[in-house]
Amino acid sequence: MPLSRLNAEQYAAATSSYSQNLIIASAGTGKTSTIVGRIGYLLKSGIKPHEILLLTFTNKAAAEMVERIAQYFGKEIASKIDAGTFHAVSYRWLKKLEQRVVLKQQRELKTLFRSVFEKRSFINVVADISPYGGNYLYDIYSFYQNTELERDFENWIIEKYPEHDSFAMIYGDIVDEFEALKKEYGFVNFNDLLLNFRDICKTKNLGYKEVLVDEYQDTNALQGTLIDAMKPPSLFCVGDYDQSIYAFNGADISIIGSFATKFPNAKVHTLTKNYRSTLPILSLAMRVIEHNERIYPKKLEVTRVQPSQSPKLLTYDELFDQYHAMAAQIRDSQTPKEEIAVIFRNNSSADGIEVGLRELGIPCKRKGGTSFFDSKEVKAILDLYTLLVNEADMMAFIHLVEFAKGIGTAMAKEIYIALKTLGHGSIFYGLYAPDVSILNPFEKRKVSYQLGLFDDFIELGAIGKFAKLGFEEKFMKNNILKHPKLTKDGASFLHDFYLLYRDLKGVKQPRTIVNKIATSSLFKHIADVLATKRATLKDGSIDEKQKAESLTKIVRKTLLLEELSKPYTEHERFLNAMILGSSDLTQGEGVNLLSVHASKGLEYKEVYVVDLMDGRFPNRKLMQRGGSLDEERRLFYVAVTRAKDILYLSFAKYDKVKKANFIPSQFLYEAGLVPKDEAYRALVLKDILD
Repeated sequence: MPLSRLNAEQYAAATSSYSQNLIIASAGTGKTSTIVGRIGYLLKSGIKPHEILLLTFTNKAAAEMVERIAQYFGKEIASKIDAGTFHAVSYRWLKKLEQRVVLKQQRELKTLFRSVFEKRSFINVVADISPYGGNYLYDIYSFYQNTELERDFENWIIEKYPEHDSFAMIYGDIVDEFEALKKEYGFVNFNDLLLNFRDICKTKNLGYKEVLVDEYQDTNALQGTLIDAMKPPSLFCVGDYDQSIYAFNGADISIIGSFATKFPNAKVHTLTKNYRSTLPILSLAMRVIEHNERIYPKKLEVTRVQPSQSPKLLTYDELFDQYHAMAAQIRDSQTPKEEIAVIFRNNSSADGIEVGLRELGIPCKRKGGTSFFDSKEVKAILDLYTLLVNEADMMAFIHLVEFAKGIGTAMAKEIYIALKTLGHGSIFYGLYAPDVSILNPFEKRKVSYQLGLFDDFIELGAIGKFAKLGFEEKFMKNNILKHPKLTKDGASFLHDFYLLYRDLKGVKQPRTIVNKIATSSLFKHIADVLATKRATLKDGSIDEKQKAESLTKIVRKTLLLEELSKPYTEHERFLNAMILGSSDLTQGEGVNLLSVHASKGLEYKEVYVVDLMDGRFPNRKLMQRGGSLDEERRLFYVAVTRAKDILYLSFAKYDKVKKANFIPSQFLYEAGLVPKDEAYRALVLKDILD
């Protein structure tokens, strides 16, 4: 029986006779054991398994709990428990009740939404205010569905975004037409699953005797009203307000905070015994999180009594020094690599440590954010390098040429095949020594009116339109320029491609090749495309400051890749290590690289929390976009409480790429690892004024 393994606090919660229970379960206090114990108690009390609903925030968590129940009661009983995420349970009920459900991904419904949006003409032009773009309006509407309970969309827009009140009626009408289309075709997204299921719950008794909710602190307003609509005879919610880190996704911390007020007869249980972390680690976490307002009183007890190591602050003069030194420390650690985690707040922080580990041949896997090797700028450099070694890699060519304005996947393929035709099998011969007797190197397209395929190559384009672009004379004679849809931007991209590979001819050192690619006009164009896209606001305008920051991050990645290339003297070995070997970094065994959000619920023997500089962690930029210092502090609390035995907190003083000095994170001051000085007092004053 799972109850036999519980401590007194867990047992009291699991066997509570109250109809509404809230269990405050801090990090490492055994919330999963308590939930499993509660389900076991319900089953022993005569509750049928199908009368129990377990709501979790991942299907994996639900499966693990059901598996533990099966160890005591058998698979047949455990499998009858209704368990899963809010969305999974909603979907099952809608299908069970034979409702028409055609579940669509967000990107698909965004396309449908834009088809409605683009028919609209925004006549009411307001000085300095442009209407939202279709994609952004869809995202706003999605957030509205998760958070708003009373007002319609039009009035919500007027309240939330008063500068857009002249567009609100149009926005509302777009949403109404969009919803009508979805209803006509039976399309639903994840929000609709909850909304439709909530409507069912209002009129139908689902037969649940108790509803259990895991990670209750991450519940949003829509999920909260869904639970209310079920009207369960008994409610068992488990969470920790200090681990509420999903406000950006609509999570409402006031839901857990107001539980005792909403249910005056509820029992609030607190699990105080921590089984995960040592006393020094837990003490540090509590010193910081206590700066947040206390919703429920909480004092944790450490159950581990063996000698323990105090958390250590690692201080470095420069960012790159930090990543290299940390990688070396991980290499020399006696802890098994699978029991080590590096936790980052910002994706750029992970790039440095990922490369540092790679240089030392230490395998790692990354969860949360985008892997260094999966970033588009790194992929572009490696694609350019790949073509130098293997010109038969058509996909590398297509991926690159798609960066040219006006060239899509199909046209990039046509250009590749045409170059190959002009070079009698070699794209580089086709580029530098084309067969001029081949006047039309382009494949004749297939014609199939039924499939919508037409031959629109009625005639070739004129090369003369590129005469004033300053191309080299030899390049101007290439019939590749006769593609009828090739624009001046596309031709300029191909000319830069031509210049780069001429410059790379005969170069032997991988480091030199990476440097030449990264500093070429071609790559600068690619970097500009990526930075512009990343700095494009939802209304279509460009945030120039954000673009400059994106370009700086791209430069940093090229420098990291150049660092990686230093030990290599052969092209194939370098590419094999970067392209084929990079998969080792994101899957399989090795050191765990985790964003704070991805680390939640996990634990490791040895943990490094990286880049604890003010502005990075806490991330002041995200705070200005609707976040808060309290939420950043909760993120820090989550990060450090992943550590069981060893905790390192890392700080760098200077960034040589941005030429910027750093001051320590406010959390390092609060943890007592850095003496409080004028810089700290300035941070506190700034927070008060903000």
